[in-house]
Amino acid sequence: MALSESLSPFCLALLLASILGSSEARDFLVGGNDNAWRVPPNTTDSLNQWAEKNRFQVGDSLVWKYDAAKDSVLQVTRDAYLGCNRSSPVAEHKDGATVVRLHLPGAYYFISGAAGACEEGEKLIVVVMSERHSLRGLATAPSPAESEGPAVAPTSAARRAVVFGSGMACSLVVLGMLM
Repeated sequence: MALSESLSPFCLALLLASILGSSEARDFLVGGNDNAWRVPPNTTDSLNQWAEKNRFQVGDSLVWKYDAAKDSVLQVTRDAYLGCNRSSPVAEHKDGATVVRLHLPGAYYFISGAAGACEEGEKLIVVVMSERHSLRGLATAPSPAESEGPAVAPTSAARRAVVFGSGMACSLVVLGMLM
C-alpha cells in the first residue's frame, strides 16, 4: 500500500505543511521590536531570553533597529562576548538597520558597541541549527556553565505535534516520518 493511500487528506496536508514550513529562511527582528537593542531595564528582560524562545536555522537573518548615532552592533568571539571586549570585533555594524545572515550552524555572539552597554547586559548569543533540509543535526551550543547564553535550540521534536481527533494512526505516521 502506498503511503498516500494509508494517510487521510488531513494527514497528508499536515505532513506537507511541516516539510514546506521548515524550508524557508526567516528574518528575525532582534528582541521582537524596534527598540530591543538597548541596555535591558532588568535581568529578566535580556535578549538571550528572547533568543532561547526562537529557533534559528542556517539561512535565517537577524535584523537590528537602533539609533546609529548612539549605538552599534559588534559580532565578536565567545571570549570577547564574555569579557565585553569591543576592541577587535569579527564584524562591526553602525547603520541603525543591521541585517546579519546566519550562514553556518553554531553560536553567534553580539555585543553593543556603545561604551559600558555590554557590561549592563546589551548583548546576545544566537545558536543556529543546521540546514533546514536536515531534520537531524543540532548546532553545538556553548555550555551554560561557560556563558550566560541561551539553551540549545529545540530539536525537531518540538515540531512534532500530535494531532488528536484525526486518529492516532495519522499522528504516529506523521511523527515517524519527521524523525
